[in-house]
Amino acid sequence: MRAGLSAVVLAGASALAVTAAAPAGAAAAKTWTVSPGGAIKANAGKTTLTDTTTASALNCSSHMSGTLKQGAGLPGSSIGSIATAAYSCGTPLPWIHLTSRGLPWHLNLTSYDSRTGVSHGTISHLQLALSGPACTAAINGTSSTASNGVVRVSYANATGKLKVLPAGGNLHWYHVSGCGGLVGNGDPARLSATYAVSPAQAITSP
Repeated sequence: MRAGLSAVVLAGASALAVTAAAPAGAAAAKTWTVSPGGAIKANAGKTTLTDTTTASALNCSSHMSGTLKQGAGLPGSSIGSIATAAYSCGTPLPWIHLTSRGLPWHLNLTSYDSRTGVSHGTISHLQLALSGPACTAAINGTSSTASNGVVRVSYANATGKLKVLPAGGNLHWYHVSGCGGLVGNGDPARLSATYAVSPAQAITSP
């Protein structure tokens, strides 16, 4: 049971500072160029939310929509805004629902690898709520009400894929009720997904 949470998670917990350190080969970037920018949609066939203490995992599909700034000389902070984020989870337990909270979320870019065309950064302000008849929980950053959940991301120009990376974020489970021990208050949570972005973007720095 503990290795396949097709059912739920939560926890209460420790503050974790998130800094999107530049990966090897990537250089910290002060300004960005984005084309075409504007309205975007992003779809992921598999999105996984994990309690890293119990190893329980909930698998979903998901999609997001929002906007990207367009042009040159753009700051990386809040270069994009995610207005909607929806999840379809629970197989084989269709009564599990994962819901986005705290929208809009913010896309921030911090470093760029010109050799690979890959940008790195974060999605911030992220919150989620998990609900079902026998399990409820909240997923956030440093507390259940802080509105400061952060995940690390990368975007590749060659593929048009935005990846939510499982390592380096600050998400935790809070206000867990029920759930049969699959998730625990304060346990670290990890979110991972690979989104196809439409229309594909060219994001470079400078």
